[in-house]
Amino acid sequence: MRPNPRPRPDRIIRLVKPAVFAACLLPVVLLIWRTLDGSIGPNPVEGITHATGDWALRLLLVTLAVTPLRRLSGWAPLVRLRRMLGLFAFFYAVLHFITYLWLDQFFDWQAIGADIAKRPYITVGFTALALMVPLAVTSTRGWQRRLGARWKQLHRLIYPIGVLAVLHYLWLVKADLLEPAIYAAVLALLLAARMPWRDWYTRRLSGSHSRRAQVAR
Repeated sequence: MRPNPRPRPDRIIRLVKPAVFAACLLPVVLLIWRTLDGSIGPNPVEGITHATGDWALRLLLVTLAVTPLRRLSGWAPLVRLRRMLGLFAFFYAVLHFITYLWLDQFFDWQAIGADIAKRPYITVGFTALALMVPLAVTSTRGWQRRLGARWKQLHRLIYPIGVLAVLHYLWLVKADLLEPAIYAAVLALLLAARMPWRDWYTRRLSGSHSRRAQVAR
């Protein structure tokens, strides 16, 4: 009998995508459940605000991790999960912002203005969300074809977005800085993986190997 062929990458990614989609949707489902049964805590608005903000930041970092993981694993189809992860990060960021506008401030624009003036981390968070909007809108293949090379330039906004999101969290927390510090360290590691020195080092290393091969001849 002929052995079973190895599964094609396209087939694997079609199986993985629904699982990743369900995993990204699970936090909001659990958040609704905890809100309805009262287990979210004594201050439900604060609980919802923190939970949605946490998941927006986590999924943003996971989105940034896709390219380094693809390079390390050599599995190119992994990139096809990046758009979905980025859109879910935007989804949770929008929920985070709506919770603040609606459930926390009740669309009281005067109070919101005073809050922004008193708490700069709100301005930083809103800036990160505003920068995410064009990325979400242009995330489709159609927009990628229309923008061409400019599409990559536009989507590099994810790097300052990540910095602003971590800064928003750092400024928000007043006492225990451990968790935001962990997020900051993860972000620094992911950004370092994209630094120009990495390519320079790779070129230098390959040049060194070439010179050794010539000497060996």
